[in-house]
Formats: sequence, C-alpha cells, structure tokens
Amino acid sequence: MLVAQISDTHILTPESDQPAAELRADCLRRCVADVNQQQPDAVIFTGDTVQHGRPEEYARLRELLAPLEAPLYIVPGNRDDKYEMRAAFSDHAYLPKSGELLQYVIEAPAVRLVAIDSTSHGERKGVFCPARQAWLEEVLSDQPEQPTLLFIHHPPFDVGDHYVGGYRRPAEAAALADIVSRHAQVAGLVCGHVHWLIEREWAGTQARIMPSVAVDLRKGIDETEARGRPVYLLHRLSRATGLVSQARRTS
Repeated sequence: MLVAQISDTHILTPESDQPAAELRADCLRRCVADVNQQQPDAVIFTGDTVQHGRPEEYARLRELLAPLEAPLYIVPGNRDDKYEMRAAFSDHAYLPKSGELLQYVIEAPAVRLVAIDSTSHGERKGVFCPARQAWLEEVLSDQPEQPTLLFIHHPPFDVGDHYVGGYRRPAEAAALADIVSRHAQVAGLVCGHVHWLIEREWAGTQARIMPSVAVDLRKGIDETEARGRPVYLLHRLSRATGLVSQARRTS
C-alpha cells in the first residue's frame, strides 16, 4: 500500500494580511498535483491544516484539496478547531459525527490506517488521556495480525533540544509507547507538528515526522538543495518490507 502524507500547511484565507497566505496555498497546490502523479492508495493529513481554525480557512483548504484523486484522511493539529473541521469535512464519512475526539480506523485491503487525535481545545501540547489509551488498546487488539500504520499530530518523543516535553503529561506519551510496543503489527507511527524531517526507531517500530508543506515554516531542510520546493512523504507498507518512507520534493 502506498500512502502519501502531508502536514502542517497552516492555510490562511486569501484576504489575510499575512504575506505567507498565497505562498502556503501555492505550496499545497503544488503538493496536491505531485501527489496525484504518484497515484497513492490514500493520503493522510497529520494536522495543523489551517492557521486559526476559522470556517473561511477551512473553505480555502477544501478548495486547495479538491483536485486530490486518492481518498483523504485527516486528523486535527493544535491549530485546528475540531468542530469547524468536522463541519468543513462533513462529507467525509470516516470522521466521527459527534464527540470530542476525531479518531477512527480505516480498514484498507492489506493495511489498517489508525488515526489518533492528540489534541484538546486550548492546548498546544499533545494529549493521550486514559480514554484514548483504552480506545487504541481495543483497536489494536481487534486485529493483531493486520499490518497497521498509526498517524497522529504530536510526536510522543523528544527531538533533540528543538521539541522537548511535547505532551503536557509525560506519562501519557509513555502510555502511547507502551501500547504500541505490545502490538507487533504496528509497522509505524507518522506525525507532524515539529516541521522537521525525522526518522527514528520508537517503541519497537518506526517513527516518522514530516516537515511542514509550507516552505516558510519547515525546518531542518537544506534550502540550497530544496530550492523552495514543497516536500511531503510517501510511505510504502507491506508485510514483506514493513514501512519504507521517502521524502518527495515537488516540482
């Protein structure tokens, strides 16, 4: 299964007085066009889709995402308003229609995609409360033989001195690692939030953080090489190879 990941687009409205508004829209537009050329089976969007969580920003986001040809699955980031996101994507049947948490399971033919909501209203840091812990434990216990890819906004581990203590309660990040470590079918965890391209081993599996699609926000990429091109990730997942990820620069 080939999965494209985009993240941290921080879309603004065209009327915004911030000069990055059109730049970020163009970055996402170019990213969508390139994703379509790769013909993935699914596209996952790991949060911070817009800058302020406003309805007009989500309307702009929907316009920019409309050309996507593969199924799109989103989780919120701390910049997102979950109620406005749910309203804007009300036609996406996988999103829960009520409740605080926007998390769900996609049963693809060969792979499970599990979306974890790490956000709480007014909280910038990650959250993985007991209710979320119980939900993930049940989900993973239900299909122990099926290769599974988890996606979430907040990474549950430190990244050098750039991202430290990303969860308000460190025990919650530890709980996520504990659950994952006990379920061997989890092939990987992919995240956003940090705006930095990171690959590492975590909880007995592979973890990936992708850079911001918005070139004005991303970190850790050599701009001489990238030349201002938006970057996203392609993940190939199979029983034979596990998770293999590639950073793709758009044209």
